Amino acid sequence: MLIASYNPSNLGDILITITHADTLQQKVDIKNNIVRIRDAETGNLLGYNFFNVSDIIGSLNGQGQVKLNDDQLADLNKILAETGFEDKLVADNKPKFVVGFVEELKEHPDSDHLHVTKTRIDNGEVLQIVCGAPNIAQGQTVVVAKVGAMMPNGEIIWPGKLRGVQSEGMICSARELNLPNAPQKKGILVLSHEKYPTGKEFVF
Repeated sequence: MLIASYNPSNLGDILITITHADTLQQKVDIKNNIVRIRDAETGNLLGYNFFNVSDIIGSLNGQGQVKLNDDQLADLNKILAETGFEDKLVADNKPKFVVGFVEELKEHPDSDHLHVTKTRIDNGEVLQIVCGAPNIAQGQTVVVAKVGAMMPNGEIIWPGKLRGVQSEGMICSARELNLPNAPQKKGILVLSHEKYPTGKEFVF
C-alpha cells in the first residue's frame, strides 16, 4: 500500500508517503532531507517524509492526496537508495473509491444503531463493513471507501473494529465525499443501480 499526500500551503514542500497505519511506538530515522518512520516494536515501515521534494521529482500538482507517476516513484526510490535506506516504495494504483452493492444487512450485536453489512465491490470481493447511517438498507448501491482510501478531509481508511465487530472499509455519505450540494443530515449516498454498476470506480 502506498498513500502520498502533498499540502504545500500548510506544510511546505514536503511529500508524505504512508505505507501502513500509525502505531503507538515509532522509530524515526533522518538522513539528509528524508525521514523514515517505522514501528518501534516490529520494525515495519510506516512511511517516509521527503523534504524539498520538488528537488527530487519536480513540481507536484494538487492539494491533499496525489498520485505519483512511474517516473516520480523511480526518482523517490533512487534517492532512498542513494541516501542509504533499503526500502522500496511500490505503487498502488487500484481504485480506492468504488461502487458497492449491499448484499446483506444485520443488526450489530452490541449497538442499537450500527449495522453489519456484506457489501460486494470490485473483482467480486465482498467486504464486511459496519455502518451507522440511518438510511442504510439491503439492496442499495453505495460508494465504498476501501482500506487505503484518503477521504477529502485527510482521514485514511484502515481496517478496524466498531464495538468489537471487524470493519474493512466505509460506506460513504455525500458530505464525507465533499460532493457539491451534499445534504448536511446524516445518511449514506445511495446511487442508481442502472447508472452505477457494482465494482466501477467512483470518481468525484
